[in-house]
Amino acid sequence: MPVKKYKPTSAGRRNMSVNSFEELTESKPLKSLLMPRKQNSGRNNQGRITVRHRGGGAKRRIRMIDAKRYTKLDIPARVESVEYDPNRTAFIARLVYADGERRYIVAPTGLKVDDQVICSVKAKVKTGNSMQLNNIPVGFSIHDLEMQPGQGSKIIRSAGSSGKVVSLDGDLAQVMLPSGEVRYFDKSCYATIGVVSNLDHSNIVIGKAGRMRWMGRRPQVLGKSMNATDHPHGGGEGHTAIGPKAPKTPWGKMALGVKTRRKKKASNSLIVKRRNRTK
Repeated sequence: MPVKKYKPTSAGRRNMSVNSFEELTESKPLKSLLMPRKQNSGRNNQGRITVRHRGGGAKRRIRMIDAKRYTKLDIPARVESVEYDPNRTAFIARLVYADGERRYIVAPTGLKVDDQVICSVKAKVKTGNSMQLNNIPVGFSIHDLEMQPGQGSKIIRSAGSSGKVVSLDGDLAQVMLPSGEVRYFDKSCYATIGVVSNLDHSNIVIGKAGRMRWMGRRPQVLGKSMNATDHPHGGGEGHTAIGPKAPKTPWGKMALGVKTRRKKKASNSLIVKRRNRTK
């Protein structure tokens, strides 16, 4: 999908680019598949800010995405429309099943209106079809993958991402994730064939701060610009050094380069190759 660029009629327009949305076929979502989305501006149930730099933005409604397509096992579905979802980077597709029910799924690249898709234990290897890893040939691109059988799809759902089945030897399947990590998965986990839609999402330039505000992102301020009571880097005359030791978080913990992963983690035994290692 091409990215649309504007003429530099202002400073904000000069480098701005937007999606042309040529793949979309419907401008309004199906009301029966919508949920209200409460704005909490990064606050928890006690009203305290737990996620900084959040607030404002355009009002949104949640599209209910089907993460467990195997609840419609062996029931064929037709793609009714491809739509925009403000809550994710990828586009979504609305399916109408043979029994009349409609559901949203994360749309893969190349899925078009009136295409036929199905979820089955063993289905045809075709874009949009969902099946168990055990029946997906090695080397095919996949997305919308389960972490545990029966849990529903959890990973490889962002725009332009895809994984790949590397090996099916033994009781487990090896899958290469978008990060380059190779990990074991249960062969009965379901995945969808294809690459997630909206491939050019990473090429879009926001262009101005106001556009980030529309997305619900508030400004960020350097710690060294704050007072000493507000941040470990704060205080002093002007932009002084951040301190005698390493950089710190606003709560005084070490930041940048400090390992945060627990040494003993249940998933360590399932990782064949780390994303940041060559061997």
